[in-house]
Amino acid sequence: MSRTGWHEHDWQLIHTDAQSPAMHMALDEVLTNEVSAGRRRPTLRVWEWADPAVVIGRFQSLRNEVDGDAAAGHGIQVVRRISGGGAMFIEPGNTITYSICGPLSLVEGLSFQQSYELMDRWVIEALAELGVAASYQPLNDITSPAGKIAGAAQARKGNAVLHHVTMAYDIDTGKMRDVLRIGREKLSDKGTTSAAKRVDPLRSQTGLPRAAVIERMIAAFRRNHGLRDDHLTPDELGQAMRLAEAKFETAEWTAVVP
Repeated sequence: MSRTGWHEHDWQLIHTDAQSPAMHMALDEVLTNEVSAGRRRPTLRVWEWADPAVVIGRFQSLRNEVDGDAAAGHGIQVVRRISGGGAMFIEPGNTITYSICGPLSLVEGLSFQQSYELMDRWVIEALAELGVAASYQPLNDITSPAGKIAGAAQARKGNAVLHHVTMAYDIDTGKMRDVLRIGREKLSDKGTTSAAKRVDPLRSQTGLPRAAVIERMIAAFRRNHGLRDDHLTPDELGQAMRLAEAKFETAEWTAVVP
């Protein structure tokens, strides 16, 4: 397999109504499989969240990462994704998440670090246009002088690569540290003591509403790589609904690493 460039592919955009956390996990798996099989063109999907959630990585321990009682108390769902990496704390309207389901040839021959850097490059350029001095931080973070902005994760399935990123627009760190055990340690390490502290790297550094930040990001991708508006097909939605019910909504999958 020879490595291909972004412009050698006909990129599609999916930015639809809010979905449940389990449906987002299922859509990532379904769309990656569809791209791998050649039934869907490479796709940028921008997520809208219907509910707050903690999303843990494929290989993370549920009990080590999440305080289940605190999550239940805050009405926060816990789901497990198919990619590796760390836990993500999600608040609808305060988080920006997107997935790239691309051909494996896009990252052929690249190390994991090179692959992450390649897939994050367009959004770092978009953030620069918004006045954010963002940069890639190996292995899978996007940072700025004011702190971490985003974390990424990847999975390779068949002939496709899945790369998804969650960016903090305006996060309630008090709630996050209630729910994420690792979050408590990281915040303690940074000397953060206020339970009510908010971290709003994208809101404070861009001065823009969340929707405007997303619009500028999409425009940057469209300009750099080409992008046509698309939608989820009935078959893709049906596959995702069945997969969400059979896998991502089940306690067995969520606790597959107890």
